[in-house]
Amino acid sequence: MKKVLVIVGIAIVVLVLIVVAIPFFIDANSFKPALESDLTNVLGRKVDIGNISLSIWSGAVSVDNVSVADDPAFSPNAFLTATDLKAGVALMPLIFSKKLDVLSFRIDQPQVAIIRNAAGVWNFSSLGGQSAKAQTGSSSSGTRADISVQKLALTNGKMTVTEAGGKVRAYDGLNVTAENVSYTSQFPFEFSANTPGSGTVNLTGEAGPVNPADAAMTPLHATITVKHFDLSSTGFVDPSSGLGGLVDFSGQLDSDGKAVNSHGAVTAQQLKLVAGAEPSTVPVGVDYETTYDPKKQTGLLKRGDVHVGKANASLTGTFDAAGPVTSVDMKMTGQAMSVPDLEGILPAVGVKLPSGASLQSGTLDTTLSISGPVDKLVIAGPVSMANAKMAGFSLNGALGALSSFTGLGSKGGSDTEIQTLKADMRVDPSGQHAKNIDVVVPSIGTVTGNGDADAAGNLNCKMMASLSGVGSAITDVLAGGKSKGVPFTVKGTTSHPEFVPDVTGMAKGFLTGAAGNGVGGATDTGKAAGAAASALGGLFGKKKTQ
Repeated sequence: MKKVLVIVGIAIVVLVLIVVAIPFFIDANSFKPALESDLTNVLGRKVDIGNISLSIWSGAVSVDNVSVADDPAFSPNAFLTATDLKAGVALMPLIFSKKLDVLSFRIDQPQVAIIRNAAGVWNFSSLGGQSAKAQTGSSSSGTRADISVQKLALTNGKMTVTEAGGKVRAYDGLNVTAENVSYTSQFPFEFSANTPGSGTVNLTGEAGPVNPADAAMTPLHATITVKHFDLSSTGFVDPSSGLGGLVDFSGQLDSDGKAVNSHGAVTAQQLKLVAGAEPSTVPVGVDYETTYDPKKQTGLLKRGDVHVGKANASLTGTFDAAGPVTSVDMKMTGQAMSVPDLEGILPAVGVKLPSGASLQSGTLDTTLSISGPVDKLVIAGPVSMANAKMAGFSLNGALGALSSFTGLGSKGGSDTEIQTLKADMRVDPSGQHAKNIDVVVPSIGTVTGNGDADAAGNLNCKMMASLSGVGSAITDVLAGGKSKGVPFTVKGTTSHPEFVPDVTGMAKGFLTGAAGNGVGGATDTGKAAGAAASALGGLFGKKKTQ
């Protein structure tokens, strides 16, 4: 037994001495030409590496200053650079045959430059292309089918994504791992990175086999999770466009190498859709299903179930990512949507209620078209609201001195009951525009007209009030008996509107009625006009601000 232990001890000592001595007899840099050649052949890109050192204890080869060239059609600069690459190697072939069999790669703190040209082609599309030998002049006898890596890892890297036109997005915290990587079969992978604005993106799934003609078209099945994706700081849109918000997203991606299908859920907080808008105060959720053609860079939103509180709508249509900014052509339909739930989304499209006002009841029906680049959206269509109550705002009081002569001031309290409201709405980068406004307020009557609010919220509305009850007699007189309506304008801002009687319009109506009652002659008409304007100005007094 003692002899056996002695023999084992001697064997261990000899083995240790061999391991310690190997680095002195194996020049690790002698593998440099073969390693560069093999990597160049596999990637289809010129690969340069620096000094190589060998660690037998860890079974790894360390490589300094790794550089992988970009596709020359995109850039003369490197596609990937790193100061440290570690390759796990098979020890027995290395020790006894001086053969370098690489089992794994780990690249620490890589710098990766991703580029997409105007045609929508990515610079990584040609990675591993069949033209590798022609492009690099490599004489290696290896083929992609021969290559299999047990584990590939990129850790704590940085990635820049440059779009056509020079727009650049930067991501840090890049981590990629893949196991049993092969060009001929599927392999599991994980991807994670930090987005600008402190967001994160994670993908987990399987990819492969790698498309030999276009690596970007490789089949993929993955779960994707995005947290705190900041629309205004990630570079997808121009921050000056006003589009913004924080997006959380979870879903599934499935690609057969030709089309990408996806389904999942999106939640947007602090959403802004137009220039000059304020962030929404409520989250907007969308359960979606899409299909996307990577070659054409176009897609179809087959299902988009939009949720704002208890208010639900349906969103469908197409999108096109081929241009500098993604554009959409979609339709949103909502029926009997809860108005109080929708109040929190109004700031996102630039709509502000009068200061201190809130919507406490009502339903809304609408069919809206949503079109154009996402940073210059045009939202248009009819809206119809019924049985609504705006608390904290009295339209009676807002009409100012008009109330004194119609009895309106004694009705309605501090709120406004809206029986119906209909209008043709359009929201675009210039502001909000309402045509064919028709509002029925039981305590007043009917208010009609057209109105605009620019991107800063400044109002310019021309309205007509057809008053009910005792007010109808007044409107008959003021409008000259020809039209049951009193014209007025709304100026100021959406949060502080100013209601101003249209004295000129009423004077014209009065004169029209006077002419119909026999007032003749240009001189008489001119005198009557001046007198009417003066009288009406005194009647209505100063403008009323809410």
